Amino acid sequence: MSALYSTKVTAIGGRSGSVRSDDGLLDLPLALPKALGGKGGATNPEQLFAAGYAACFENAVIHVTRARKDKVKDEDIKVVADVGLMPNGKGGFVLTVALDVEITGMDQAAAEAIVAEAHAVCPYSNAVHGNIDVQLKVTAQ
Repeated sequence: MSALYSTKVTAIGGRSGSVRSDDGLLDLPLALPKALGGKGGATNPEQLFAAGYAACFENAVIHVTRARKDKVKDEDIKVVADVGLMPNGKGGFVLTVALDVEITGMDQAAAEAIVAEAHAVCPYSNAVHGNIDVQLKVTAQ
């Protein structure tokens, strides 16, 4: 089976370098965050991962609601991804992820069911499954 979509991004210079997509739409400097002893002032891999996961997960929620009678408008869904970096105790590092999902216009039980289903279909959730324990918080408004 061929990929529905693929992209290429080139990183040069590690955490103090830059990233650029093959189409040039993404072209950003990188900097080690001040919290890690760096100069800050530019984005970092954790922010990029959090942005991608939040957007992808929100779209997974949209996708799930399209097949239900409880449809919600795209702007009625908000996903905040909190991505952390911590030592793994073996000389390396691991990521932590918490997703805070707000859905306006439905009850709590329906929102929780939709988010659980979205977690099962989201490509980011599937990519990290078994590697990162993703914490989900669901709020219905």
